[in-house]
Amino acid sequence: MTDLARRNISAADLVVVEDNTHGFPDDFDEVLDGSSVHRSTIGCVIPAYNEEESIAQVIESLLSQTRVPDVIHVVVNNTTDATVKIASQYAGPHEMVTELGEQFTELFVHDIGKNPDKKVGALNYGYALVEGYDYLLGVDGDTVADSKAIELLETEAISDTRIGGISAIYSIDDKPIKGFIAKFLITGQRSQFAAFNLQNLLRGRNMAVLGGQFSIFSTQALRDVMKQNHQSAPWVKDSEVEDSLLSLQIKSAGYLTKISPFARADVGGMTTLRALDAQQVKWTYGAIELMWPGQRGDTKGQPFHPNLRVRWLENFGMLTNLFVRVAFITLLAASLSIGAFVFSPWWLIPVGMALALNLRMAMTMKNHDSRDILFAVLFFPAEIYMWIRLAHFLRSWTRFLSRKKVDNWAMQAKAEKGAGLGHWTPLIVVFAVVIALAFIWTLLGTVAQSTILWIGWPIVGVVTVLQTLMMFLRLVRRQHGFKV
Repeated sequence: MTDLARRNISAADLVVVEDNTHGFPDDFDEVLDGSSVHRSTIGCVIPAYNEEESIAQVIESLLSQTRVPDVIHVVVNNTTDATVKIASQYAGPHEMVTELGEQFTELFVHDIGKNPDKKVGALNYGYALVEGYDYLLGVDGDTVADSKAIELLETEAISDTRIGGISAIYSIDDKPIKGFIAKFLITGQRSQFAAFNLQNLLRGRNMAVLGGQFSIFSTQALRDVMKQNHQSAPWVKDSEVEDSLLSLQIKSAGYLTKISPFARADVGGMTTLRALDAQQVKWTYGAIELMWPGQRGDTKGQPFHPNLRVRWLENFGMLTNLFVRVAFITLLAASLSIGAFVFSPWWLIPVGMALALNLRMAMTMKNHDSRDILFAVLFFPAEIYMWIRLAHFLRSWTRFLSRKKVDNWAMQAKAEKGAGLGHWTPLIVVFAVVIALAFIWTLLGTVAQSTILWIGWPIVGVVTVLQTLMMFLRLVRRQHGFKV
């Protein structure tokens, strides 16, 4: 008996969806209200690398869905822990009764051993197993979804054949996190995820990156991508951000890449500076590679691709933040050194605007808690985290422009194991630059020092005014009831 026959789903089963009680756009209401009763087929692929601490919870969350995948393949690669042993406890057929009726799925565990293509190789291995299904559900080995996540993703996907992929809203569950530094970093990442998700939701729910954490892909769209790009598999190892590249290719093939306003999933966060640095540098480096004009190895830059507009805005925003902060601190120190600084309350306006914007972002988070609120209103936590992000930004651009060939995947894996000291590089560089600037400043005459301050302060002031205006526009922008 086939898997589809054993599921024994009645054609009269209706897809249950959440009520629209948060003022979401009318077009999504129509999708939910007029959704088809057609039952598609979904093959789930979980690429797993050393996930012994989370793989059981991930599998259980899938088996607890209101819409269970028709088949689940756990593809374990390069693993040295007990991931295979734990996942194998769930292997075999599973029958359950959910809100949508009687359902059946079967779980398989594949240990593919040493895999030079890492996560990309595991994803492509899984694709070969489910390419006959209507949809491929990609789930990371540390991602736990809400019980209705698959149901909601499927409902929208089957409502519009133009959709090539749709992503859940990602956040991080901070409840199990222990330790002051870990809690601080996770809170910062929650805020970062929220800002990215909201930005995509407000752009017509066009998702720039169909993250592999919890996204559903049309297998027809994947086949079209493979044909159009002369690929033997959907994911390629050329890019540091395989999910971003695939999202671009799906969009270029004429499909939509969307983000669901309802489906949610908690992903694994980075709890150390070392691991966060490696992850963020890999992500930013890969995004720069896709944005950069011309050919870099086998990856062709697509600077004008619509999915990369968010990336351009992110990088421009980080560059502005870097300039304003460095210039302000430098000019402040220089002014104090010669007794030329005069405090102006006007400088408090950008700070107040930033606090208001951070607070609104925290309140937009569906599951915000006291840490999220304090992170926003105390100023210093968000400011410190911004400096950490600026360090990642500088490291990424420096590594990219140096054209030094680096395996960022391997460096992230190394960092997550507690090895590597690269995350201290920006701090060392800052100290060196500060010492150099201080020495140069002492060599200048009074006239030269006054001239630099006379020119520098107005430039910083103009940039800060423009940045404050942009923050104000974001603060008053309608959010249409979206919760991230």
